[in-house]
Amino acid sequence: MFVIVKWKRFRVFTIVGLILTFLISCSSPDSNLKTKEIEFWTIQLQPQFTNYFNQLIADFEADNPGLSVRWVDVPWSEMESKIESAILTETLPDIVNLNSSFAHLLTQPNAWLNLDTILSDSIKNEYLPNLWQASQINGKSFAIPWYCTTNITIYNSELFKQAKVDQPPKNYIELAKVAKQIKEKTDKYAFFVSFSPQGGNEVLESFGKMGVELIDVDGKAAFNTPLGEAVFKYWVDLYREGLLPEEVLTQGISAGEDLYQAGETAMVFSGPELIEAISENTPEIGKVSLPTSQITGKNDRKNIVLMNFAISSKTQLPDRALKFVLFITNYQNQMAFTQETNVLPSTTKTLENSYFQNISPDASTQDRARVIGANQIFEAEVLLPSVKNLDKLKQIIYQNLQATMLGEKTIEQAIADAASEWNKL
Repeated sequence: MFVIVKWKRFRVFTIVGLILTFLISCSSPDSNLKTKEIEFWTIQLQPQFTNYFNQLIADFEADNPGLSVRWVDVPWSEMESKIESAILTETLPDIVNLNSSFAHLLTQPNAWLNLDTILSDSIKNEYLPNLWQASQINGKSFAIPWYCTTNITIYNSELFKQAKVDQPPKNYIELAKVAKQIKEKTDKYAFFVSFSPQGGNEVLESFGKMGVELIDVDGKAAFNTPLGEAVFKYWVDLYREGLLPEEVLTQGISAGEDLYQAGETAMVFSGPELIEAISENTPEIGKVSLPTSQITGKNDRKNIVLMNFAISSKTQLPDRALKFVLFITNYQNQMAFTQETNVLPSTTKTLENSYFQNISPDASTQDRARVIGANQIFEAEVLLPSVKNLDKLKQIIYQNLQATMLGEKTIEQAIADAASEWNKL
């Protein structure tokens, strides 16, 4: 009797189990349809743009059922080392936000998906050719351009008037002449540019603007040439003639912005977004500040700082990762992001929008600055070499420039020492 009851009970449990299995199989997605997760890293966008990205991700997930996105925002100071570590340990996320300063990381093509194998020419052509080229290594596409920034010149029209300078300088030759005239007429400095290793890249980029390649194809110093010496001499002469503030040897970018807002310099080289800060911080300076294009050399090369996205070659979701990158960088989302952040887009269609092209007669100074910046990027380029230890290169060159300015070295010795020190790394 016990055996019969037990058998009946077993049959009941078996039937119930089969029913449950059937119900579960009907209600759950197939293993191939289970939620997939994309992980992507950005550079220091939280908390300012947290709401923007949360909404962006929500919109993408709503349009792509079964796909989720995990966003990791990394501080600027940690990003390069974090990516390098992830490459070595083969733990890269699906998508990585790179900066043009980290371009050397793209030279490890085994780490990144070759986008030429999965992207059509029609999609590539949606982006500015020069920005797409800046995301290539040896002619192969390893990243998709996202947003960019480019310097403009902001000048104090009142100081220019006092110095009887009719037009802002367009190139380095004119800049030196204007610097002398402003100093003589107003006892103010024309501009500030940092030679501190912790400062900006303006001086380093000036080599490229004046026709000097910093590094050759083998990674060795290429600036120890007569033309390289001429660039050294240009900056040394300005300092020795008293046309640059002494603080240029020790202070960074913020010092230059402070001096301009205090009315102590006639120009500042920065992105268009600085216009708004000047108007808020020092309204009296903001009222007389006007934007113009950035300083160039004889070859008219202009700088750009580019943000882009690379996809890990180890990703298990290449098509989905690419779909998300194209979503972030499409016309609508680039339009929204650039308006949110006051940066410049990478797609031709976005740049053709009147927001980046039209200046009305009553346009604000900030609107004018944005349009000037936008019109520069069609032919702008990344002027810094795609080389590891870029900060070390800047330190070596800046320190030897400083030594020459202070009379500790001749120009010939300083540039030779800089080249030798770099080649020993």
